[in-house]
Amino acid sequence: MRAKAWLGVLAALLLLPAPGARAACSVAAGNLSFGPYNPLSAAGATTSGTLTVSCNQSPPPTVTVQIGPSAVSGGFAPRRMQRIGGSATLAYNLYLGPAAATVWGNGVGGTGVQSATVRKNRPWTLTIYGVMPGNQDVPPGLYGDSLAITILF
Repeated sequence: MRAKAWLGVLAALLLLPAPGARAACSVAAGNLSFGPYNPLSAAGATTSGTLTVSCNQSPPPTVTVQIGPSAVSGGFAPRRMQRIGGSATLAYNLYLGPAAATVWGNGVGGTGVQSATVRKNRPWTLTIYGVMPGNQDVPPGLYGDSLAITILF
């Protein structure tokens, strides 16, 4: 019995410039996929993906990247994916590093963010690390969640 889990990461520029002004920075992200998941395995699943921040501003701004709470659970600990066409959920989380020590969030409640100076014509590429704990006995199917990525500059 296997469940296929994917995570749709919705890249959104939530800090918009004044009307008529060009955006100084933007973010692009794709989907993260945990692939096939064996709900009876203690091993769990891991994944990683990237997001890229580009800026066209001089002098270069310091950009902070936040990843919002789960649309399914409404929180960070844990985030949850829901079975498409069902109510079963899978716990997972996104982390700042491969050691899965700090949940990537909005900087509140123990979550962390990433910040860097982003120079014109030199995009900043960040890695997102995903972990789904093992032994989550769920029915087979596709599971998904969507998240908002916010950049502050």
